[in-house]
Formats: sequence, structure tokens, C-alpha cells
Amino acid sequence: MPHSFCSSLYHCVFSTKERRPLIAPDLQPRLWNFLGGVAREHGCKTLIVGGMPDHVHILLSLPSTISVADAMREVKQGSSLWMHKTIQQPHFAWQEGYGAFSIG
Repeated sequence: MPHSFCSSLYHCVFSTKERRPLIAPDLQPRLWNFLGGVAREHGCKTLIVGGMPDHVHILLSLPSTISVADAMREVKQGSSLWMHKTIQQPHFAWQEGYGAFSIG
């Protein structure tokens, strides 16, 4: 077969360390956009991003070239660094782990 097609959708959930409410409502749109940008840089598509002050939900479409674990590592690592440097929240961190649920 000359062409391949892979459609993998995942509902991913992860929280701030100790479930601290560090994602203020006025910051949420910027963080959601940044999370989408990190995912895009790694070949993923974010279909929707949302959450609360202490956790995030992302609906991701993953290509066949990246695992859920790798995608989550990149998204969490990149956004944590962004929160430290750009938003200047030195105590910000994501909790270890995540939930990922396949859709369809």
C-alpha cells in the first residue's frame, strides 16, 4: 500500500502539582494556545484545550510517529518551561503522570 493513514484521538488530562490552583482564569486562554502550539511542533493536532485552575483537558490527534507518552512529555515540559520563563511563575509544575483515553 503506497499511503498510510492513522487517526488516533486521545482525551488527555493532567493536573498542576499538588492540584494547586495556579492557572488563573485570565491566564487560561494563553496557556491553552501555548499547549496547542507545543503539540503542533511535535506533529500533533489539538482539537480542543480547556480546563480549570488546577488541571487541563486536551483532545489530541496523534500521528503514527509519536506515542501518547512522548506527546505528553513534550507538552508538559514545554508548557512548564513557558510558565517559568514567560509568565514568571517559579513555583509552577505539573503533577507527575497523566490520564489518556482513546476516543472512538
